[in-house]
Amino acid sequence: MRKYSLILITICITKLLPAQFSDSVTYYTGLNATGTYNKTNDGGELYNFNNAAKLSVRKKSMSLNSNTKWVYGKQTNVLTNNDFSSALDFNLYKTLPHFYYWGLANYTSSYSLKQNHQLQSGLGIAYNFIDKPGANINVSDGLIYEYSDVILNDSTNEIYDTWRNSFRLSFRWDIRSRVFINGVGFFQHSLNYGDDYIIRSDLSLGIRLKKWLSLTTALNYNKVSKTQRENLLITYGLLIEKYF
Repeated sequence: MRKYSLILITICITKLLPAQFSDSVTYYTGLNATGTYNKTNDGGELYNFNNAAKLSVRKKSMSLNSNTKWVYGKQTNVLTNNDFSSALDFNLYKTLPHFYYWGLANYTSSYSLKQNHQLQSGLGIAYNFIDKPGANINVSDGLIYEYSDVILNDSTNEIYDTWRNSFRLSFRWDIRSRVFINGVGFFQHSLNYGDDYIIRSDLSLGIRLKKWLSLTTALNYNKVSKTQRENLLITYGLLIEKYF
């Protein structure tokens, strides 16, 4: 029965969305393509590509965000990354100043972290300590339900579910609309298993060439204690974005 909690929470998220919208709407689309490639006579061939797409809809009292990421890489014809994630989240701002509620539904499949399938869904609260056009620092916390199919260190499969506390710290700094720094970090520990936790962090630096085009470099780190796996990825490339 517990695995159906994910579906029930996701339905609740969907039901909340339409009633919160106001008349003023802002849309955002972003496509980020980064990667590395190297080929030598002695070292063989190495490449890694990190592609991400984002769509956001923002109204006065609410925002809805969709994020999809795919990382693929090989080294000397050996697969190193085939990691896919897709998330849908919303924020409700009809509360105290700088305070809001959030909800999410997330799917992950990661070759490098030995996660065959991971489904997460949950709700929580957040607060903006700094909330200005050029700077933002945000802290959030909430409860999420997870249903996972993973490969353990001894190469056996384990299918399990758990409740997690999800803590997030994020920031954004925009310097004269030319240089921007974004960062977000998650710590999600299981409420059922003391040694089960997930760490995720993303840090990116961008330089705007035009209003819609930027050069970016990114550092991504992930650790899953259940599978005893972690990865670190540093990439560079282009970000295409548009508000309308």
